[in-house]
Amino acid sequence: MFVVNAMKEFVEDPRNHRYPPYEGTYSFRKTISEWFLKRFNVSLDPDKEVMALIGSKEGIAHIPFSFVDEGDYTLVPNPSYPVYNVATILAGGTPYFMPINEENNFLPEFEKIPVEILEKTKILFLNYPNNPTGAVANLEFFEKAVYYAKKYDFLICHDMAYSEMTYDNYVSPSLLQIDGAKEVSVEFHSLSKMFNMTGWRVGFVVGSSEAIKALGIIKTNVDSGLFVAIQQASEVALRDDSNFIAKMNNIYVRRRDLLVNGLKSLGSDIKPPKGSFYLWVKTPKDFDASSFTERLILETNIVVTPGSGYGSEGNKYVRFAITVSEDRIKEAIERMKSKSIQF
Repeated sequence: MFVVNAMKEFVEDPRNHRYPPYEGTYSFRKTISEWFLKRFNVSLDPDKEVMALIGSKEGIAHIPFSFVDEGDYTLVPNPSYPVYNVATILAGGTPYFMPINEENNFLPEFEKIPVEILEKTKILFLNYPNNPTGAVANLEFFEKAVYYAKKYDFLICHDMAYSEMTYDNYVSPSLLQIDGAKEVSVEFHSLSKMFNMTGWRVGFVVGSSEAIKALGIIKTNVDSGLFVAIQQASEVALRDDSNFIAKMNNIYVRRRDLLVNGLKSLGSDIKPPKGSFYLWVKTPKDFDASSFTERLILETNIVVTPGSGYGSEGNKYVRFAITVSEDRIKEAIERMKSKSIQF
């Protein structure tokens, strides 16, 4: 509510009703750099290494146009957020899918990628905490990613929209904490998840000054920047010292545990995820993602996302979200029990 109250004040300022700077106001970029230093102990130059986005999705969708041409590859986790794949295709490139599954802890195995693909790769997409799996990564994994990026001269684009949605004493690290990572990496962050500002469309990208400059060239030709009042309200959010995020995560933990225990009572072997607000749940053995999603809709009026929408590796999974109240989660479990659904 404190962000909404701030926004009411800023939206009434007539000075804000004009075109904003393409890269974001200096004040917003400086606030981002201060938050990043406090959160990750990484210093950023607000003039060259920080840029405002109209939601992190916008930046992720545009960055392939800065680096990818016909004949180039991007490395895309399978399953993953569909924008990585679609943006690559729209830019004229070819996605190379890296399977992530329980066997590899939902972390791509770079050593299994053919050298001829790596030599033609322009972008590696990563996303931890992960959508849709809820998986998390450590600094050792990011060190390996940076090694490959330097060896094969490609850019790492780390989608960190769920950086603050973490549980069970896990704290997500930034890729940029790795020595030399800033030379070959950018990281996308979103206030949508951090402060429940989904519809506001506000995020930012940090990291390689060269990559941010290239993305800025695309953006200046396709958008006109982020409404200044939203940037000002976002500064208020990033400077918040009320433990808003910790309180919100406590709510998510209760919802997560309630849903995990409920699904286990129906036979699922789901493990509590340490990040994001999703549960990646195996379908019953006689169902694939689409058929089980259809059954839930027709028999229980419960809507889940079929895992196949995130890639072929998701064909035996569905994604549950813990973005509804505990009462709704309890009701969902009872509806599945009433229809004898077993995992």
